Amino acid sequence: MKRILVVDNEEYIQEVTKICLETVAGWEVITAGSGMECVSKALSELPDAILLDVMMPDIDGIATFEKLQANSVTQNIPVILLTAKIQASDRRRYAEQGIKDAIAKPFNPTELANQVSAILGWKEISNEC
Repeated sequence: MKRILVVDNEEYIQEVTKICLETVAGWEVITAGSGMECVSKALSELPDAILLDVMMPDIDGIATFEKLQANSVTQNIPVILLTAKIQASDRRRYAEQGIKDAIAKPFNPTELANQVSAILGWKEISNEC
């Protein structure tokens, strides 16, 4: 079973994402509400992937990603950004930094598991949330 860490400072986004990924894909979903909590949970839980919001109050998603990259325990965990602002230039910059991809917010919760699977090369999910 895949384990996904979902990081967003909005509890509603955490809940919707958790419910859909658990229902559609059968993945175990761990949530975090901040960048610092993300780093802590990534170290303790060692998820298979991290869905990381870019815009957060304490440290943003990019700074959080840099903290994950700086630690040998978490540097190989694939990270997908969740962001309201995404352009082609952003995608290139993210790829250069080692971020797997970005999913635009608002996202379609019923398609999220397949988007994550496609980005990470996991098998396709056929259910709906």
